[in-house]
Amino acid sequence: MTEIKQEVNLNTAQMLVKCLEAEGVKYIFGIPGEENLEVINAIADSSIKFITTRHEQGAAFMADVYGRLTGKAGVCLSTLGPGATNLVTGVADADGDGAPLVAITGQVGTERMHITSHQFLDLCKMFEPITKRSKQILRPDTVNEIVRIIFKYAESEKPGAGHIDLPVNISKMPVSIGEKPLEKKIPPIEHADLSTIEEAAGEIFQAKNPVILAGIGAIRNNCAEAVTEFANKLKIPVINTMMAKGIIAFDNKYSMWTIGIPQEDYVDKIIEKADLVITIGYDIVEYSPSKWNITGDIKIVHIDTRPSHINKLYQPIVEVVGEISDSLYDIMRRTSRKVEPVKALGIKAKMLAEHESYANDNAFPMKPQKILNDVRKVMKADDIVISDVGAHKMWIARHYNCYKPNTCIISNGFATMGIGLPGAVAAKLTNPDKKVLAIVGDGGFMMNNQELETALRIGTPIVVLIFNDSNYGLIKWKQEDQYGKSCCVDFTNPDFVKMAESMYAKGYRIEKAEDLIGTLEEAFKQKVPVVIDCKVDYGENVKLTKRLKKVCESLSQ
Repeated sequence: MTEIKQEVNLNTAQMLVKCLEAEGVKYIFGIPGEENLEVINAIADSSIKFITTRHEQGAAFMADVYGRLTGKAGVCLSTLGPGATNLVTGVADADGDGAPLVAITGQVGTERMHITSHQFLDLCKMFEPITKRSKQILRPDTVNEIVRIIFKYAESEKPGAGHIDLPVNISKMPVSIGEKPLEKKIPPIEHADLSTIEEAAGEIFQAKNPVILAGIGAIRNNCAEAVTEFANKLKIPVINTMMAKGIIAFDNKYSMWTIGIPQEDYVDKIIEKADLVITIGYDIVEYSPSKWNITGDIKIVHIDTRPSHINKLYQPIVEVVGEISDSLYDIMRRTSRKVEPVKALGIKAKMLAEHESYANDNAFPMKPQKILNDVRKVMKADDIVISDVGAHKMWIARHYNCYKPNTCIISNGFATMGIGLPGAVAAKLTNPDKKVLAIVGDGGFMMNNQELETALRIGTPIVVLIFNDSNYGLIKWKQEDQYGKSCCVDFTNPDFVKMAESMYAKGYRIEKAEDLIGTLEEAFKQKVPVVIDCKVDYGENVKLTKRLKKVCESLSQ
């Protein structure tokens, strides 16, 4: 007689992990704790690889950048209390920047929640303002629904963070036999209404000086080819936000590069002269309309998968809402333009001349423009730079030229220091065949340098280039702009080369400008993580402010 095999009950933690597998999760970044031990054990028996980090913030940043680069929610995990609070900054960054992320936290048992308990916080309330959805699992048979809800919202446009809280006693409870993960379904593509397509085409045809402002939504929705064709056919200059670098190749005739540094720049003058701004995948969190539409007089055509934001300085005359690439091709078929944007092209020539003037500047400490010029010579078109936040971010936005989307990752929604190094770990994990370079300030590096050990342990040989100036350079720049002096921003640094070596990584110190390219090339040959300490001349910050004032005054005449 054939023996009938009895199905085995899964507990809640095991079902949670089954649901994560069904969502396509490959990695979970985090730190084990008492209250998530059931989940850790379930992960160990699954197809998912757990990446043990050295700090929960590092785990959240890794999940954040994983989500940006793959379009699938990166997952981070912590225990309750301080473990969960350490996740907050990275979770908020993902939510602010539109990166899909799911955070999972352990929690005290439900029998302890009504009283004062060791390490207890109401985590759902804490995560609610920085996520699209925050849910606590209170019954074993709801885990599949909650996981599907959280992933659906985290990954749907605009992507962001989601949070799942699992009390320790619930994690051990059995799930009813027959329960299984819910199927992940991809919603159908929605197309824009024909009347809005035709109206947008008419406005573009009539415009004298139209300009495209491309944002991160164009990157997320894989619109680089359509945006490039749109610009080329209609002869419209393209300005991108910091987070949309690479949406059109920097050497394309109509690419006017990046807008968003605090100072008024060449590109601000291009948009200032526009009589129509065509926003494509633009999110006002990236660069406020108050910066480029000060009087509210510029006409706006909004092209995105979502309706426009509510902002008194962002009032589109037409909203083309639907799949972005399809909308662009539909508009192209209904309009034409034959006039070259002569003024914009003239301004671009001045920009190009300024940028090329630093190519042979071998002063030391190195000018940020020269550092980035040399970095570009070493990095291939599809290699990846992860920018931390600080003064160097402004220079990267302005001087690191991109050919392809997702080759320069900049946090500019929540704009969080400390993302560079852990973000590079996630980038290398998902792109092992590409060079991955984290460019960080000395301040940002010291916030999450412990993840260098994580990079070494999991075999992700990233390179970290430190802009070393022994102060919080961006804040000093702003102080000097506003007050003519600075205070409270200076500090001392450890020996970064010895620090790297003490963590069994490789360390280099740049002693003269001529050494940087060779050092970078050698660094990318290493099988372990590398730290490069490079002194930077941030006297260029104030010089840039003064120079741009003169430039913009002349362009206004």
